[in-house]
Amino acid sequence: MRFLPWSMLCIVAFASPAFTQDVLPLPLDYGAAQERLLHRSDAIEASAANIRSKEAQEGATRTLGRPDIDIEAQLLEYQKTLYLPLGSLAPVAEAFGIPDPLKFRQERTSTRPIVTATLPIYAGGQISGTQAGARAQVAQAKADRDIAIDDALVQLVRAYYGQQLAERALGIRRDVLDGLERHVADAVKLEQARFISRAQRLQAEVARDDAARDYAQAISDLATANAALAGILRAPAGVRPISPLGVDSQPLAPLATFKAAALDTHPQLARLRALEDQAEAGVKIQQSKLRPTIYGFGQYNFDRRNSLLTDPDWSIGVGLKYKLISGAGRQQQVEAARATVEQADAGLREARTQLDIGVTKAWNDVEAARKRFLLLDSALVSADENVRLQTLSYREQQATSLDVVDAQLGRGRARIQRAQAANDYVQALARLLSMSGQVDRMPEYLSRADKVIP
Repeated sequence: MRFLPWSMLCIVAFASPAFTQDVLPLPLDYGAAQERLLHRSDAIEASAANIRSKEAQEGATRTLGRPDIDIEAQLLEYQKTLYLPLGSLAPVAEAFGIPDPLKFRQERTSTRPIVTATLPIYAGGQISGTQAGARAQVAQAKADRDIAIDDALVQLVRAYYGQQLAERALGIRRDVLDGLERHVADAVKLEQARFISRAQRLQAEVARDDAARDYAQAISDLATANAALAGILRAPAGVRPISPLGVDSQPLAPLATFKAAALDTHPQLARLRALEDQAEAGVKIQQSKLRPTIYGFGQYNFDRRNSLLTDPDWSIGVGLKYKLISGAGRQQQVEAARATVEQADAGLREARTQLDIGVTKAWNDVEAARKRFLLLDSALVSADENVRLQTLSYREQQATSLDVVDAQLGRGRARIQRAQAANDYVQALARLLSMSGQVDRMPEYLSRADKVIP
């Protein structure tokens, strides 16, 4: 028993590093976070499963032109009555008491094993229309998958750099609170030495209390951001972003470049084009109902001995079928399908217009955030110098406590505005790349940032 405490101590000593490693936040740069999301997102997996479903359905339509072969087996219990007129023999048969006509009745059990083959020769366009519609559904499913990926990546950028912003805001709020704590300590000493009034010390304490509330709110905001990013990346222990929040000081490529890319590769346009193709296939299918169908058929009876008198041993032939009257207005169905095509075409034109507007707005937002970030560099330098001068002046009684508080709050505000501008830049860049069908290139654009926030 005396060895038990040492055994337990060894177990804890060896197990604790692994346990600690499991509960530590997962460090990820943005590229690794993007890869993790693409492999773990349930929304993306659902859209991939939808593609597999549509591809299987499209594969099933490729054999519509082949013959259908059915085997049928029946077990019959039947009765058959036959009448045989005697004709000129009727008088003779009557003399022998034989009625005219002769009546035969048979009751028996029979089997009917029959193979039937039907081959479509001409379906009026229904087969080709069905196949075209199935291919368009596959294209729509792929576009939906691409849209799901784009939405997930934009959400990842929002969460990943939102957590970065929340961490920076927490650090800034902590620095402001620390600065105001030092200011309150100085104010208390100066009040005791009767260099400042009690009102000035109270002003410092009020500002310190406000900063403490802002700091508490920043802690809550960071916890929410941590939970959001951990949930998106399926990381229960949390994620520690290591890609810095920053800005590329160089301007973006011309707006026309992103507009051209949007019209060429945006998945929403691909989805609408697929819907238009489905509508056109629907027109072809409805038109096929106005045309005849021609088919070949064949039948073979494997049990000729027990077959019915009306059953052939075998038969082959060609059939033509045309519906003269239908309860549903077939011409109106064609018109409805054509209207659906017009609706899809109008939706595609509207999407192009909205996409052009959206790309323009996102491009302008990126550039505005970039310029605002660069302009805040000089403002931050001025804010730091103002805090230094106001603090010295306060100690020399050349400035009031309120002047120092305003200077420190102004510096904190400038730092937060700078971090917010960097986050605005990244978020607008994600929207721009998403609208231009290039959101997967986000790591490449982020790697160009030469102005980062430590």
